[in-house]
Amino acid sequence: MKLSTQIKLSHRIKLPQNVLLGISIVLLSFFVLTINSAHAARIKDISSVQGVRDNQLIGYGLVVGLPGTGEKSNAFSEQSFKTMLNNFGITMPEGAKVKIKNVAPVAVSAILPAFTKPGQTIDVTVAAIGEAKSLRGGLLLQTFLKGADGQVYALAQGSLVVGGLGVEGRDGSKVIINTPTVGRISSGAIVEKEVPTPFGDGDYLTFNLHRGDFSNAKRLSDSINNLVGPNTAYPMDATSVRVLAPRDISQRVAYLATLENLELKMADESAKIIVNSRTGTIVIGQNVQLKPAAITHGGLTVTINETQEVSQPNAFANGETVVTNKSTINVTQEDARMFKLDAGATLDDLIRAVNQVGIAPGDLMSILEALKDAGALDGQLIII
Repeated sequence: MKLSTQIKLSHRIKLPQNVLLGISIVLLSFFVLTINSAHAARIKDISSVQGVRDNQLIGYGLVVGLPGTGEKSNAFSEQSFKTMLNNFGITMPEGAKVKIKNVAPVAVSAILPAFTKPGQTIDVTVAAIGEAKSLRGGLLLQTFLKGADGQVYALAQGSLVVGGLGVEGRDGSKVIINTPTVGRISSGAIVEKEVPTPFGDGDYLTFNLHRGDFSNAKRLSDSINNLVGPNTAYPMDATSVRVLAPRDISQRVAYLATLENLELKMADESAKIIVNSRTGTIVIGQNVQLKPAAITHGGLTVTINETQEVSQPNAFANGETVVTNKSTINVTQEDARMFKLDAGATLDDLIRAVNQVGIAPGDLMSILEALKDAGALDGQLIII
């Protein structure tokens, strides 16, 4: 069902266009519900709003209370421990040696989502950066989390939850399950400063597609224009679509909530074949086409066996026992089977032919590369 009704911004009314957009938000919500969602994707699932992004935070801290699985005594760990004590007004005597096997220096990282306000909490991940064997049972002391600009945006502290386990015997044997040197603290950091965003600035919003495509950028702008009115949205390139939006922040939020649930039919992806040579995984896109070609595939299997033979002299001979090596080489040639692909052969034809011949993934990679070099493959062959 194609939505034919449009919300037109009348030029007869002497009101700013931003005000008219704000008035039409309620009508937009009603019309979005009538759009056919078959084989369509929502704008919020295929794009993001420019300026609305996460921010990475990083910090350096200490985990204490470890059951002897902490850092070994060295200059780096001792300096960190003394600095922590200095922060509490405790000064270590010069030349004093400390045993800090219950303490581990760690790197603390977190993701600060957009619009997170001071006082809210975020999760943190803690990872040992020295020779600590396990962080299980440890407590992270107060740690400053800084952004890329060097400013403190959150404070982290709390008990770690470690999914890994490490056990070591006196004879040097050890058993390690998962990764015991990485832990997590749920809601372990309190946000102290909000990251400013340009969401409320200017007269426009910009949608950035997760995968750049000229066809999808055009369809996204057309979907918005068909709903709101002409010249409301226009594509800037294969990734970005700029949309006129109300200046009032509350109206802008409602306006965006309506637009991001608008659905559009996505354009077909370009023909691609993805080959992972490390795992043997091959993914073939639906638009891959093959030109007429005849393929034969076979190989030689060479097996070399090494055996040792002992040459024992007679009892009355003045000889020595000699060990000699004997090599046996076997060469086996597999039957090469040929299959033919006619004009306009599709993915189904290729898979059917490959299954009949019984080709392994490694052999299929070689066939695809040969087809590409021969010009019989319409599509990109990407090897990762």
